Amino acid sequence: MDGLRADLERLASIPSVAFPGYPPEPVEEAHDLLVSLLREAGVPTIERIDLADTAPVVYGEIPPPHPDAPTVLLYGHYDVQPAGNPTLWLSPPFEPTPVPGVPGALRARGIADDKSNVIAHLGMLRVYGGRPPVGIKLVIEGQEEYGSPFDDYPPTDPERFACDAMVIADLGNLRPGTPTLTTGLRGACEVMVEVRTLAEARHSGEFGGAAPDALLVLLRALATLHDEHGDVAVPGLRRDPWEGATYTEEEFRRLASVRDGLPLIGTGSLGERLWSGPAVTVIGLDAPDVAGAASAVVPYARAKLNLRFHPLQDAKEARGALVKHLRAQRPFGIPLTVTPGDTGPGFEARTGGPAYRAALTALKEAWGTEASYVATGGSIPLVNGLARAAPGAEVLLFGAQDSMCNLHAPNERVLLSEVRNTVVAMAAFVREYAADFRARQAPSSPGGRQ
Repeated sequence: MDGLRADLERLASIPSVAFPGYPPEPVEEAHDLLVSLLREAGVPTIERIDLADTAPVVYGEIPPPHPDAPTVLLYGHYDVQPAGNPTLWLSPPFEPTPVPGVPGALRARGIADDKSNVIAHLGMLRVYGGRPPVGIKLVIEGQEEYGSPFDDYPPTDPERFACDAMVIADLGNLRPGTPTLTTGLRGACEVMVEVRTLAEARHSGEFGGAAPDALLVLLRALATLHDEHGDVAVPGLRRDPWEGATYTEEEFRRLASVRDGLPLIGTGSLGERLWSGPAVTVIGLDAPDVAGAASAVVPYARAKLNLRFHPLQDAKEARGALVKHLRAQRPFGIPLTVTPGDTGPGFEARTGGPAYRAALTALKEAWGTEASYVATGGSIPLVNGLARAAPGAEVLLFGAQDSMCNLHAPNERVLLSEVRNTVVAMAAFVREYAADFRARQAPSSPGGRQ
């Protein structure tokens, strides 16, 4: 762990932000450091995948130790979110710093998402001296946070990404100390809604009351998206009961920083509201700002909506349901201009296979308690690309982050205990999976096991 901590701090000190407007040199520096660490860990084949308009992807291979060993693909990313307002950080965002009062916690941008998981992959390789009991394919992306053409690349080169199971390490536990497998990712899309009612603004005293106010029209349309309880009221969006683990209400209130005394919106379990049901959020609104507001009827207003939908619902179907609902609205008899935006599919993993059984055993070995199943409202677009490239592979989503690590927010932190347990879990997983795979490949014998 001392070596892994030192390497995590080295990696997290590099401001590898791959967003437009940020210098490319730190991204290249993080890439080169990662390649060096993987070579030192015994990875014999390391390649650089360069696609247009994206940071380089690290691809590595360790061949299977024998013909009846499976191959496991390991995924992570070395780029990070921008740090945001530095005054909101309690220490410089790219200077890994111990968190006072929290033993084994380190604070830095990207130290949890996703450099902790990259280091966990490295740790597993070191456990086995670079010769694990399975074949390994490493895919470490350099522009996950902003998005890149790499999301659609794996199906175009399926042989490169062929595997029996994959560990997508861009997630973590429901809470520290609770081993967690994520089995579903909600899909996402965006929709723009516009209203134009006048050629230009008109005096509200002379024209208000009869002249159609574009902002009032838009607000009335947006109000139809939810019922009186806060549940999404758009027909055609799938919602199922959630059977897995979830947050307590107290945990969620703290994580969402809900003000004291305010209710949560919606009905049903938190898992249903957050993971197996839809959510519609107004993420942007074009309207006159209060500071410069004039006494005038508003001629134009626009809103940008973000829809998160059930992991198994077709992305175009979900987006179409929202667009159809909005186009059907005629507030005060005035139509809306509705423009569909980008959409990304959700994902639901198949559970119950040999890789999942091995993972459950491994997670219990590492944390000392049974693993929980959760989903997430976030999205990892590459998962679908990898799943299309290797359609027979089991997909496991777990890692060293936890839901309280402040990923994408100021003062992001990781717990070294979670990193350690993730290394143990990954090492135990490849051991268990290799043993089970070998047993299943063995010829049947009288009274024996196939």
